[in-house]
Amino acid sequence: MEVDLIFKIAAVGILVAVLNQLLVRSGREEQAMMTTLAGLIVVMMLIVQKISELFTLIQHVFDF
Repeated sequence: MEVDLIFKIAAVGILVAVLNQLLVRSGREEQAMMTTLAGLIVVMMLIVQKISELFTLIQHVFDF
């Protein structure tokens, strides 16, 4: 099993959490929300790439 993806998602989560706290404490709630959304988009892109690889593998296994 590939744990590299889990570590990437955790790293993005930690980075976003730290940036979010820094921005909220400095009174920039809007930028904190945008940072959170950007982190979510990055993680979703990683997951979509892996799902695409899964579908490609399934196509090759069943020769579609």
